[in-house]
Amino acid sequence: MGRIGIRGKYIIKKPDEVLEDSYVIVEGSTISTITDRPPSDIEQLIGGPYDIVMPGLINTHTHAAMALFRGIADDLPLMSWLNEHIFPMEAHFVNSEFVYMGSLLAAWEMIRTGTTSFCDGYFFEDQVAKAAKAAGMRAWVGEGILDFPTPAIPNPDEAIIKTREFIERWIDDPLVTPTVFPHAVYTCSPERLRHAFLLAEDYDLVFQIHLSETTAEVNQVKAKYRMSPVELMDSIGCLSKRTLAAHCVALSENDINLLSRKGVTVSHNAESNMKLASGIAPVPRMLSSGINVTIGTDGCASNNNLDMIGEMSTVAKLHKVASLDATVMDAPTVLSLATLNAARIFNARLGRLEEGMLADIVVLDGMAPNLVPTYDPVSNTVYAASGLNVKHVLINGELVLQDGKSTLLDIEALMSRWYEIQERVKSYR
Repeated sequence: MGRIGIRGKYIIKKPDEVLEDSYVIVEGSTISTITDRPPSDIEQLIGGPYDIVMPGLINTHTHAAMALFRGIADDLPLMSWLNEHIFPMEAHFVNSEFVYMGSLLAAWEMIRTGTTSFCDGYFFEDQVAKAAKAAGMRAWVGEGILDFPTPAIPNPDEAIIKTREFIERWIDDPLVTPTVFPHAVYTCSPERLRHAFLLAEDYDLVFQIHLSETTAEVNQVKAKYRMSPVELMDSIGCLSKRTLAAHCVALSENDINLLSRKGVTVSHNAESNMKLASGIAPVPRMLSSGINVTIGTDGCASNNNLDMIGEMSTVAKLHKVASLDATVMDAPTVLSLATLNAARIFNARLGRLEEGMLADIVVLDGMAPNLVPTYDPVSNTVYAASGLNVKHVLINGELVLQDGKSTLLDIEALMSRWYEIQERVKSYR
């Protein structure tokens, strides 16, 4: 990695601060300065006089390998989707090769559409980590912990031990950071959840979990424990600033107060929740309560894409129509969810373009017809852009996408592998 200059008509330093006609200068893995003229010793200059330069987007909840299950079980409610389709398909197909190839596909899609970091929870997470590194992506990854056998951990009593071993393998990696990932309160006992949380505390890691995704989940947990999922998590000491709770659709006012008081971060998965008819998370209410809300796509089996630019547009518009208030979830707020807020849960020098920040940077093609004219680059990014407007991507100072082409992955060779897996899945169905 040398000294790189990124030129833009607009430099979105952060959602409420935009510079014009400037250059972001990258040295090694970090941003060294932003200037109105490039130094004479720049080794490489990318971007152009009409482009939008912005912080890389951070996807705070996905299951990368499920890219190979894209479209496999559409138009179903969550529990039917899981129990009748996804769990059986996973039992039949998911192994280390499947997860590696699926995660490579997901990484390529994310990079191609402007995501530079992602938080993943699934099985065979060593393969997710290896795929992220092969693609040059930054990732936070967690091996799935459940009360029943998984493809990667046949004996659930070994889940905590296996997760500890996984953490030890990745704890010092510069791009991949381990997390602890118990699946949900309806698939993990309170005792297992507590052990998982203590493990996250031992290593000072993010503790990620699906939480209050549907009303059915809330009713099921209340029937068993006489508490909501959020209240149950609080009763066993699993809510804190390290907790990253995905979905949080069905929340009571007490749930919201608990999440706020304990400093929990929420990953809002609007498109997945819409497709599975899970409901609309009360994001404006959570934000007004001081909860750190972020954005995730969920996996491709329930979204069905990993395009965070498209997800931001959905988030902005969904809450306007849900509240019948066009002023809620304005473009700067939504971009903050996908950048600054996401960086906060991971305690990472990401989410804004400033001196000393890690150089995770996206360049949008300012000559794309849907981005002309640009009166407000933040508005255009959230409301007008498409993920396929992404032109260049740097992660950790490395140019991983140049003119829409991967610099690290042989996409043509990978395509044949992905289609081989498609044919196996089709023949099983």
